[in-house]
Amino acid sequence: MKRLFTLVALCLLSIVAFAQKDVTKFLGIPVDGTKTQMIQKLKAKGFVYNQQKDILKGEFNGEQVEISVQTQGNKVWRLAVSDVKGRDEGQIKIRYNKLINQFKNNENYMAISENEELSEDEDIRYKMIVDNKQYQTAFYQKPNIDSTQYRQILQTKYANEIKRIEEYKVKFSEEEFENPQGELKENMEKISEWALEIAQIEMKEILNNAYKKLVWFTIGDMYGKYYIKMFYENGYNEADGSDL
Repeated sequence: MKRLFTLVALCLLSIVAFAQKDVTKFLGIPVDGTKTQMIQKLKAKGFVYNQQKDILKGEFNGEQVEISVQTQGNKVWRLAVSDVKGRDEGQIKIRYNKLINQFKNNENYMAISENEELSEDEDIRYKMIVDNKQYQTAFYQKPNIDSTQYRQILQTKYANEIKRIEEYKVKFSEEEFENPQGELKENMEKISEWALEIAQIEMKEILNNAYKKLVWFTIGDMYGKYYIKMFYENGYNEADGSDL
C-alpha cells in the first residue's frame, strides 16, 4: 500500500497533459504561418511552385502530387495534396486501401473511428454517381506532449498535498499504510481522487488536441479517372464562425 501511495504521489508530479499549441505537420513542416512562408518551406523540400496555377508539384509518399496551400485569416489552415496520376476503379481501391494501412501502421497517427478498406466487389462508380457516396478516411496526428508546463501547474495547485505526501511517507509505517485509518485513510482517498481527476484532464486534453490535427483523404473522380486527395488540417486556424 505504501508503494501505491508513492505511485499516486508520483502521478501528481509526472502525469503529462496541457500540451502547448501543437499543430498538424506535413513532412515535418507545421501547417501554420502565412501562405508565403509555407510555399518557401515546401520549395525547400523540393517542391516546385507554379505561380500561375498557384500550386506546388513534387513527390510525396511515392506519388507525384500537386499541393494547394489554403488559408483562413492570412494563416495557413490546410494543405490539399492531390494525385497527379489518375487510376481506374481497381487501381484506386488498391491505392485507397494501401493508404489506410500505411496510416494504421504509422505510430504518429491514431484513428478515432473504424476505417474500413474497400472490398474487391465495391462498385465505386455506381455508388458515387447514383448514391452520391463519398469515400473518406480520417486519422489524427498524435499530440506531442510537453510535460514542463503541466508539472509546474501541478506543483503549484497541489503544493500542500505533495508536501503532505512526502511527510506521510516518513511519518507512517509500512503496517499503517497496509491498513490506513483516520487521517491517513481520508487523505489517501482524496489523493486517489486527485489522480483520477488529473488522468481525466489528461485524456480530454490529448483528444482535444488530436481533433485539431486532422489528416484525411478521399477519392475524387474526373473524366472517368480516380484520384486520391489528401488534406492536412490545422484546426486552430480553421474558420470558427467568429466572422459571422
